[in-house]
Amino acid sequence: MLALVISGLIVGIATGWVLQRGRYCMNTAFRDVIFINDYNLFKAYILGLIIVTIGANFLEDIGQIEELRRQAFFPIANILGGYIFGLGIVLAGGCGSGIWYKIGEGQFNAWVTILGFMIGIFVTVKGILRPVYDYLTGFHIWWTSEGIKMLNNQQLDQLWDRGVDVQPLTLYNLIGVNKWIVIGVLVVIAIPFLIRGGIQKPQKGYAWPLTGVLLGIVVTIAWWASEKWGGGARGISYTGPTRELFATIMTGAKPTWSALLVLGTPIGALLSAVGLKEFKLKAPGAEELLRVFVGGLVMGFGAALGGG
Repeated sequence: MLALVISGLIVGIATGWVLQRGRYCMNTAFRDVIFINDYNLFKAYILGLIIVTIGANFLEDIGQIEELRRQAFFPIANILGGYIFGLGIVLAGGCGSGIWYKIGEGQFNAWVTILGFMIGIFVTVKGILRPVYDYLTGFHIWWTSEGIKMLNNQQLDQLWDRGVDVQPLTLYNLIGVNKWIVIGVLVVIAIPFLIRGGIQKPQKGYAWPLTGVLLGIVVTIAWWASEKWGGGARGISYTGPTRELFATIMTGAKPTWSALLVLGTPIGALLSAVGLKEFKLKAPGAEELLRVFVGGLVMGFGAALGGG
């Protein structure tokens, strides 16, 4: 239990530090591309994704991770949930990780957003919106020895009970090639994009290459640490773990490794912000607080529906 607590907090603190130093948030990354033609944070995202894809799959291949938790493909839920989540992060001014690390910078609106985020997740997964959630995620596309199947939860359980080897649909088993070939092709495609445009060093914090590299390393470590001490490889996520953290706080549920990671994120961001002399308590007006609360609610629904 002690190792679970310490490792979860340490990885969370490291994550919060990197996020704050890199000013990294998915909302900002995509918004900057669309509105000001700035690709810096988006490049950090792509670079981090490459590193963690290689790192996590390598750890799986050498046996350090028993099995990566590859999610099932929920066509309607993934697309609709992702779209709704995008609307929410625009209203809230930050993605799941973004709102958590901004707490460490002293932003009171981040607390309000997280409250809405948590409520949105709970009412979707456990509450009044559960029938909607169940309906939209009731069909999975899986790759089996019999071909691509449309299976609901009950049919899937029956297949497992009969000992049928059912694997989530992934690009490399769909087209029938080794996963490293697919990963290699995607890396080659990404390289010209990453090297185009040079590097602009910010006055404070990390430039995008360092942000991307450190994020990739931290998330790869999270896959390994969650496998070793957390009961199964989960990497870094903020939807399910946010629900788990609040379940621990409000109901006394046993803390999970990922919930402790979430708790460590604002601590790391606080340490970084204090070091850069950027910590400042900020309390916006009531209108903005209402907007970010609603944004949090929408984020919670979209994130839970889309797979978090």
